[in-house]
Amino acid sequence: MNPETLGLLGLVTMLVLVTIRIPIAFCMAFVGFFGMIFAIGWPQGSEFDFDRGFEAAWSYAAFEPYSFIASFPIVAIPLFLLMGYVSFRAGFTRDLYFTARMWLSRLYGGLAMASVAGCAMFAAVSGSSLATAAAMGKLAVPEMLRYNYDKGLASGVVAASGTLGSLIPPSILMILYGLFTEESVGQLLIAGLIPGVLSAFIYMAMVWIRAKLSPELAPPAESVTWRERFLSLKGTWSIIVLFIIVMGGIYVGIVTPTEAAAVGAAGACLLGFLTKRLDTEKFKLALTETVMTTSGIFALVLGAKLFVGFIALTGVAGALTEWATSLDVAPVWVLVSLSTIYIILGTFMDPIGMMLLTLPVVTPVISALGYDLVWFGVIMVKFLEIGLITPPVGLNVYILKGVVGDSIPLETIFKGILWFLAMDILTLAILIAWPEISLWLPSMILR
Repeated sequence: MNPETLGLLGLVTMLVLVTIRIPIAFCMAFVGFFGMIFAIGWPQGSEFDFDRGFEAAWSYAAFEPYSFIASFPIVAIPLFLLMGYVSFRAGFTRDLYFTARMWLSRLYGGLAMASVAGCAMFAAVSGSSLATAAAMGKLAVPEMLRYNYDKGLASGVVAASGTLGSLIPPSILMILYGLFTEESVGQLLIAGLIPGVLSAFIYMAMVWIRAKLSPELAPPAESVTWRERFLSLKGTWSIIVLFIIVMGGIYVGIVTPTEAAAVGAAGACLLGFLTKRLDTEKFKLALTETVMTTSGIFALVLGAKLFVGFIALTGVAGALTEWATSLDVAPVWVLVSLSTIYIILGTFMDPIGMMLLTLPVVTPVISALGYDLVWFGVIMVKFLEIGLITPPVGLNVYILKGVVGDSIPLETIFKGILWFLAMDILTLAILIAWPEISLWLPSMILR
């Protein structure tokens, strides 16, 4: 069988298995392992040799995925997750939201804008969109409903702003992207900072304009004195210190991303215990959540490594690269086509699985078209952010629905999301039109 044909059959089989709701980690492992058996045991023009194919596939499966998981850089993932979960259990996230509410509540749509700011700041220590949406949903949505905010706006702003956890460093998606593409994880983390802040400001500007034009969407909250505003700042110092230590250390080259993650996790634990806001029970919960999330991510990584090995054997990535570069269209139209594909995939796939599934095929094409892979890392994560809130299966929406329960119908949350989807598309267009927004800070990292 032609290797390229086998590769395309593998991709189709993969999508079919995902569509019928088989966990994507198992899908990638299954297609990757058996695909390698066929690719090696059935070379073009020869008879199928199952023993030869199985022996080679088993040797690859026994060594390559484990060596990747055992590598030093990937340790950053559980450490950053631990930093986020400890910060949440210690109540640091409540302080962030309270401070944002004090400073923004009297503006048009102030509580919704405070929710965006709170999500952005929580993203700076969690690295996870789903964790950000769940944590801020418990804090921000009830507060907005208490002041008679429109339910669609109150829920939509948290579900959408939760996606900032994918872009604002430290981002788990950025770390995985860097490890699989062999790009600098430090540069990728720094590259997401300005685009993440830009996304947050565009959300806030849209909320302010809508609330000003339709005041019934977001009634004004309580009056706050300047003294109360400044007093609220004392609750933010812990997160600010952690962020400066972690990202500042990476930026000036003092620590690697993995070392920064270790410092951040240890710092969060130390601050939690010193301030007596983290006890043994809360610490155990944070550890349990970290282990559960890490296990799910590593299962996806193991499956992805098998799938990547299969795709590399078939040469389908090279064939697609040759086809894309031969098209008589501007490279930007290839990006537009990719955005459509990612939006469709995002309706039924989780972001990590979607990224790991498509990376072996997409990145060779992007590189051949002359695009910077650090910049494309930002663009891909933005694609994945959009997928997190795209109907009918936006994971952030369902996470938030689980938090708010029956107080807000699912269709109301999806309606509230639409304005934020439009803003995401605007942000994506800006980042594509001006790549220097993403690349300026990474270019200044001390080496």
